[in-house]
Amino acid sequence: MGDYHALEFGKFVDDQGTAHDMVPSAVIASVPEAKRAAERYGREVRFDFLDDRAVHWMLFQRREDTEKAGMLGCLFVIPLLVFGGGAWPFWDLVASEKSRQFQIAFIAADALIVCGVAIGAYLARRASLLDPVIRNTRCRARLYRKIVGIARHGGADIPRLYPYYGMYATSRKFFPEASDRPIPEREGSS
Repeated sequence: MGDYHALEFGKFVDDQGTAHDMVPSAVIASVPEAKRAAERYGREVRFDFLDDRAVHWMLFQRREDTEKAGMLGCLFVIPLLVFGGGAWPFWDLVASEKSRQFQIAFIAADALIVCGVAIGAYLARRASLLDPVIRNTRCRARLYRKIVGIARHGGADIPRLYPYYGMYATSRKFFPEASDRPIPEREGSS
């Protein structure tokens, strides 16, 4: 996890770890259609898309969520590659020459390991997949990308792939009853 205050205000980090300049709310507000979309989506998800500080915090939280998922993904993809993709060369080089009983045992063991890894990955991510606070952040990030796209199509000078993060099925539903994580205050400020 990163330190929110270590990140320069107005910068955010995408899924690939690249730092970008945030689009100031004044740029979004300068395109009437984008401003209307920001206000409409903001009412839907109880968020002010024209507040730079709130958007900056939302993008930071989105990156933290992606970072956690990336670490878990790395931990689970290695055994999946070894037992999923590595099974075929093993089959061709070793198992196909063995007895029928060995082949059946190999297929059963490999299938159990691959299924176990897939279930383990799901269970490890289940808490964040169901957490309404995290899902609200994903929903807001998805809508923010739409708003920025509208501003770009309306003539604002915004890079084509800004901001880049994946779209997830868990970003579709907003949970109005979920509370938001407050923006952390700097140490020593009151």
